Amino acid sequence: MRTFTAKPKEVERQWYVIDAAGKSLGRLASQVAKILRGKHKAIFTPHVDTGDHVIIVNAEKVVLTGRGKPDAKIYRHTQYPGGLKFTTYGEMLAGKPERLVMRTVKGMLPHNTLGEAMLKKLRVYKGAEHPHRAQNPEKLEI
Repeated sequence: MRTFTAKPKEVERQWYVIDAAGKSLGRLASQVAKILRGKHKAIFTPHVDTGDHVIIVNAEKVVLTGRGKPDAKIYRHTQYPGGLKFTTYGEMLAGKPERLVMRTVKGMLPHNTLGEAMLKKLRVYKGAEHPHRAQNPEKLEI
């Protein structure tokens, strides 16, 4: 018996739409990362992108719980001396909730070129509307 390995051209991709209203940020991100990676499929292969496309709507209504409380800091560095900058989860949720959700999901994907390819299949929108009606996305409850 041989081990099955998925080939990139044989992977059939679905489109899912997820409503983030009232969902915990970390729990939502871990489920989305699992779908983007393809771990929910029987044909999952670690070195092949077998995941599906995910659309997240109502990103502004995501809930911060536990360690992700609104005053926790998010750090970044400009790569210049003294260039340490920070913002808080609360400020980011109020200003650009799409970036907050995208950043959280990105941290749960592989940190290589395969992870970058998986992240390109994620679309995040602040409100309830999205422009992907033509793909006939399925509504997915998390």
